[in-house]
Amino acid sequence: MAPESAQSLKNRPVRMVFTTRAGGASASPYDSFNLAEHVGDDPEHVRANRARLAHALGIAPDRFVWMEQLHTNTVTVVDGPQPGPVQATDALVTTTHGLALCVLVADCTPVLLFDIEAGVIGAAHAGRIGARNAIVPATVRAMVDQGARPEAIQVLLGPAAAGESYEVPRQMAEDVEKHLPGSLTRTRKGTCGIDVRAGLVRQLMEMGVTHIDADPRDTVTDEDFFSYRREGTTGRQAAVIWLTGKQEHKQQ
Repeated sequence: MAPESAQSLKNRPVRMVFTTRAGGASASPYDSFNLAEHVGDDPEHVRANRARLAHALGIAPDRFVWMEQLHTNTVTVVDGPQPGPVQATDALVTTTHGLALCVLVADCTPVLLFDIEAGVIGAAHAGRIGARNAIVPATVRAMVDQGARPEAIQVLLGPAAAGESYEVPRQMAEDVEKHLPGSLTRTRKGTCGIDVRAGLVRQLMEMGVTHIDADPRDTVTDEDFFSYRREGTTGRQAAVIWLTGKQEHKQQ
């Protein structure tokens, strides 16, 4: 994890972070900055890693909102700290300052969205199934319900499995393409593949969301990241987004 300096972030109304697998307490095969509780890692190590994340970002641990993430197309609007992971949801939306929305991934695409003018942010877990079943459009609609405008929403797609690494059976690739046009591709081996980020860009643009950036890093080939497709049993990195401002609760 390499967050920007406090000075460079001082006046930004929205902040975003993508973690890597380095700098944590977890042992192999979760080495070392695993942030997921559900993958078999030592719970004490996960708690230590989450505390380290909170300290690095200057946000109290109870201000982080995590999700159960079941590859649904369910979006949950939150307005304060939660007692545990938000159940059976794959996207979060809030207008509450200082509330850090978190997405855990190890090849799926983390999608961070914000409308600065409206003061609305969102975070979505867009794996193959969730992207196919329109989790990102559902997130945009939930943000609009909170006052955002599609033309004002900005999006950052995080590190994820690239199309050239994401080999799937042809029938599966064609099914995803039917629901997520633009995702069908060929892998570096010349076989059928899925480029989730490419499909999401097209999907967002069709909704009138055009301010889109994508981190091109491939989690399957880049060993700075956890990758389920590469390793099977492994940890999870996180994407985090939060609104700054006078309501932000920082650690003392």
